[in-house]
Amino acid sequence: MFKEWSRRRAMQRVKPGNGRPLKRFRWWQPLSRALFYLPLRDDAGRQVVYAVDVSYLQRAASDDGKGKAHLYLDGRHHAESKLPAAFPVPGGVIEVAPTSFGLKRCHYVTDEGAEYQLTPDRDSAEGRRERLDRERPALSRWIGLLSLLLLIVPALLVIPQLVEVAFEIPPVAERFGTFTSPVHLPFWLNVALALGAAVASTERALRLRYGWLDSVAQG
Repeated sequence: MFKEWSRRRAMQRVKPGNGRPLKRFRWWQPLSRALFYLPLRDDAGRQVVYAVDVSYLQRAASDDGKGKAHLYLDGRHHAESKLPAAFPVPGGVIEVAPTSFGLKRCHYVTDEGAEYQLTPDRDSAEGRRERLDRERPALSRWIGLLSLLLLIVPALLVIPQLVEVAFEIPPVAERFGTFTSPVHLPFWLNVALALGAAVASTERALRLRYGWLDSVAQG
């Protein structure tokens, strides 16, 4: 119920496009832009291609830090929306949702409820990561495992320290008492763990993976 309500609300934010042409992905844009494609049949049975374009630089410069997603139809600007976005297309909707490190969703959801991730541009960071997964699956799995460890280790070591700080707040201490963390790390190591978690979440965002550990890293 809540998911359907959120989708309808996102669809209300969609505005018509201006017909400008889609700019091709440049070699210097992997960390500043995401570009995904979805081939579909329109209502007349004609083959068309939708493209979702998200500028990470524009997101960073926006007031809310979320930015916009732009939808192109056969290379022409078709619609735009603030993120998270839900673009109506033949047979369903394209959902686009951001994280602090990239995107967590860029999926085509059919009217029947099936979900399909859009195909990233081959030159984008997401496309290069997908190609690595396809051409060198063993290496890809090791990188994925390392990313997961870089999220789990900080969660196990840093969270108890944060809880100790929270219990030092007078109202909390008066009600619940104090808490002493079993772990105390030097400042430089805490910073290193935070940077490692950020790198791990960025790598996972390239695969559109998202979980509560990524939320911890963003916090």
